[in-house]
Amino acid sequence: MKTLAIILAGGKGSRLDLLSEKRSKPAMPFAGKFRIIDFTLSNCSNSGIYDVVILTQYLPLSLNEHIGAGKPWDLDRRDSAVTLLQPHASWYGGTADAVLKNIDFLKRRNPKYCLILSGDHIYKMNYDLMVKEHEKNGADLTIATTTVPIEEGYRFGILSSDKNNRIVDFEEKPAHPKSDQASMGIYVFSTDVLIDSLENLREGENDFGKHIIPKLIFEQGAKVYSYPFSGYWKDVGTIDSYIETSLELLNPDTRLDLYDDKWRIHTRSEEMPPVKIGFDAKISNSLISNGSIIEGTVINSILSPGVYVGKNSVVKDSVIFNQAHIGDNVQIERAIIDKKVMIGDNVKIGFGNDYTPNQEKPELLSSGVNIFAKHAEVPAGTHIPRNVRVYDTAKFTKKEVKSGETIK
Repeated sequence: MKTLAIILAGGKGSRLDLLSEKRSKPAMPFAGKFRIIDFTLSNCSNSGIYDVVILTQYLPLSLNEHIGAGKPWDLDRRDSAVTLLQPHASWYGGTADAVLKNIDFLKRRNPKYCLILSGDHIYKMNYDLMVKEHEKNGADLTIATTTVPIEEGYRFGILSSDKNNRIVDFEEKPAHPKSDQASMGIYVFSTDVLIDSLENLREGENDFGKHIIPKLIFEQGAKVYSYPFSGYWKDVGTIDSYIETSLELLNPDTRLDLYDDKWRIHTRSEEMPPVKIGFDAKISNSLISNGSIIEGTVINSILSPGVYVGKNSVVKDSVIFNQAHIGDNVQIERAIIDKKVMIGDNVKIGFGNDYTPNQEKPELLSSGVNIFAKHAEVPAGTHIPRNVRVYDTAKFTKKEVKSGETIK
């Protein structure tokens, strides 16, 4: 086997708050009919890499059911496979530790190269070109990089390369970034180097960015190269980045083309009837997925499969997950509504000029977005202004909710 793709898909996605309470971040719905991990899996398939192992951890059931045998991504071939591995002795302590705990599997498969990927980013990338560049350079490790605003460099591994793209400096999440060249968390390792690095981790060392990469560059003088990537790439790990990245898909000049026949994004589709549009319905600049029934108005929004929008209701600048039910005479603006949420008649969500941050999670919710957990129910006539979190167990004791409240 030449290349084995190892997808790290165990992330909790805590900054997504209620949206990731019952699923891992890679299993989050995205762009209507897709899940976030579909992009990484489709990149593998489109790159001709069919040997894939997925390391899950946090709430893996939804992800496991979605992936199955890998058929939608052509990963159920006779001579290749998709394998899902969960922690079997103790929780993974970090990215490197996750691979270390499955090192016997890696040795048994014995690929020439290991492609380490994250399952929670939105992008299209031909991994085979990166593997070929790694091979051409005779590299021990190749790191995919992108350019980020230097003021955001503290969120990434920041590096510097010479004219041949050999990395000469690297710092994980520096307080004062020296460069705008950031690691994307995508690595090609020569397998012998990866195994040696994992087996020589010291106690407390468990991360590629914090431990293995600096050691290879500064202690061992290994051949570590960058692979500059100029295409579209987004980390949708916060509520704001999730809704903004989703709604960017509706722009005519979006850099993420979901309709590109040469690089399809595959998914496990639900068997549902076609979209049904009522006589008085109005839809503009939106993505509407199969099985949805629209009786009202949908503007600049994304609807997952099976969503119902009632008569005289308006959904604007929002993302609605599978089988949510929105009653009649409802107004919704800038909301993320999870699966099977029930919105009663005459409800108003997202209005007014009061942008008081959420009192429990001000660091997560301050831009005016309201979020509703899976299976939440909002009684008829309720008014919810901005930055409100609604749990699935929510008990509404009043019709007028204040901005920044959390309803449990």
